[in-house]
Amino acid sequence: MIIKIIKNSISKKELQEIAQSGFGYMVKGVVDIKQEILALGGELHADEEVLLFEEEKSSRENTWGINLYPEKTGEEFIEYDSMINIKPGFGNLSRSVENPEIREKINNIVKKLINDQPISA
Repeated sequence: MIIKIIKNSISKKELQEIAQSGFGYMVKGVVDIKQEILALGGELHADEEVLLFEEEKSSRENTWGINLYPEKTGEEFIEYDSMINIKPGFGNLSRSVENPEIREKINNIVKKLINDQPISA
């Protein structure tokens, strides 16, 4: 699987293509909430996070793992579940993103970087 770092908006169709090249129905992603960028398409969130560390100089406290479901909308489109989200030193004790402010930042970044136009068949 090829990991792509997203800095400019992509379409839902492009997101669906990333999904098809991997899991088929879902895309793993890591959001850097400080730089407002997104790594997509890895087999593991940890791989995407490492790429952000190496290529974009991201830091641990700013990277959060998510799953995106291109065929879904609304609250079902994004899932805040990843092992990389377990960060006791930063106050997050579970695989979920517990802080509502961080969730809001993630949501806003995803909305900015994933064009929410419907996928045409």
